[in-house]
Amino acid sequence: MGQRGPQPGTGGRPRKSLAEKLLNGNPGKRKLKVIEADEPLGADMPPPKEFLSAIQRDGSTLQANEIYADTFAWLDKRGCASLISPGLVERYAMSAARWIQCEEAVSRFGYLGKHPVSANPIQSPYVSMSQNYMKQTNRLWNEIYSVVRENLATEYKGATPQDDLMERLLRSRKG
Repeated sequence: MGQRGPQPGTGGRPRKSLAEKLLNGNPGKRKLKVIEADEPLGADMPPPKEFLSAIQRDGSTLQANEIYADTFAWLDKRGCASLISPGLVERYAMSAARWIQCEEAVSRFGYLGKHPVSANPIQSPYVSMSQNYMKQTNRLWNEIYSVVRENLATEYKGATPQDDLMERLLRSRKG
């Protein structure tokens, strides 16, 4: 049987951020935990799993370990590292690293492939894999960022690890 009821994050009114609650005078009158942006708390980063830096078939090293460390450092700087499960950060890092791999494969092999039976041109499988990984990466990032947004006392404006993914992809293409 399928799951009943609304899926997490899909129904109902969106949660208000802490900054918005403070601005409106905390209408619910619950005690609010206030974390100031850029107030480092110094939480220890959980060690990344080995699969995040596995050697790939082509001999390169998967970049997920670096993405994990960058994301955790960004969360720690905002005082939210203890609010996010390390598993969620690992899934985000792995998905982002796989998206970068697929984009590199599209650059290397092109947008078209050859059908194995008819030899007619077809869309490269790396294109659709890249799109799927990008959607998954964005969904995971939104999950992480929603926790940060809900727990900062001031609205965060600035660079995020998600913004750095394209930069990482462009750097990897240079060699």
